[in-house]
Amino acid sequence: MSPRREPIPEPTTLDMIFQLNKLKPPKFQGGADPLRYEEWKRKLENLVEIMECPDRFQVALTTYQFEGEAEFWWGTVKPREGEDPITWDRMVELLDSKYYTRDVQRTKEREFLSLKQGRMSVMEYAARFNELSRFAMHQVDTEEKNGSFRTGTEG
Repeated sequence: MSPRREPIPEPTTLDMIFQLNKLKPPKFQGGADPLRYEEWKRKLENLVEIMECPDRFQVALTTYQFEGEAEFWWGTVKPREGEDPITWDRMVELLDSKYYTRDVQRTKEREFLSLKQGRMSVMEYAARFNELSRFAMHQVDTEEKNGSFRTGTEG
């Protein structure tokens, strides 16, 4: 007779926070620098993906990383007792509208679309191209990005 296996208990929010902390996640202070926010969000999303974090923990893990102004902001928008919880998609909408406005996104898209190599080396241009291309992902597919890259090196 094989040994009886106990079912693995479902993780708690605290279990998930402990797992996340082992990966040394970045904290987020808030503030007026949209690129710092975008970088923080990208890093945190990568960690949550690596952890294979269930959706129901994503908002809690994200808000646990807030400090200072971001923590105060969260206190003003988080659901009150009896209200529906905020989904991850809604959380991203709220964060983006506060820290990464549509005007900033459009400015970065235009910067990407008008990027030229100029006096940059090919390596510098490629690095800048890759850095800015993330701001136009919804607008430009890989084949078009390759065309944009070639066009930027030509002019």
